[in-house]
Amino acid sequence: MDKEDQLKLDNQICFPLYSVSRLITKAYKPFLEKMGITYPQYLVLMVLWEHGNLSVNQIGEKLLLNTNTLSPLIKRMAKIDLLNRTRSTEDERSVRVELTEKGKDLKNLASEVPQKLLNRLLSEEVELTDVMLLKNTLDKWITDLTHKSEIKT
Repeated sequence: MDKEDQLKLDNQICFPLYSVSRLITKAYKPFLEKMGITYPQYLVLMVLWEHGNLSVNQIGEKLLLNTNTLSPLIKRMAKIDLLNRTRSTEDERSVRVELTEKGKDLKNLASEVPQKLLNRLLSEEVELTDVMLLKNTLDKWITDLTHKSEIKT
């Protein structure tokens, strides 16, 4: 591939990933609107449903988000009573996050979302094996790229 072809949008791996990410997030929207949350809030809730109380830094590590991105999101979630934030007594720089009853109750509503989304992704052209192969490949890239970015910093 020559240098001109390398800059064509159709030859980029990042553009279809970016586009699919936006389209999948959009596909989540009707399900999440019924729960009164956004996709980033859903991600935070999933981490807390799975792991229980965590620090903001621990949530950021699991979601690959910086604290400056995560902190305002968590503050908004606290304002709508999905979670509580508590400054650590051992380290005042650390903020612990725990679900409220309202946040815990959303787990029942959310339990149907993954299957509903999967049903939207599957078609005659896209089978479950395709979805699982893509997820496995993306997981490998996340691990590899995260490791490479840690080495360079």
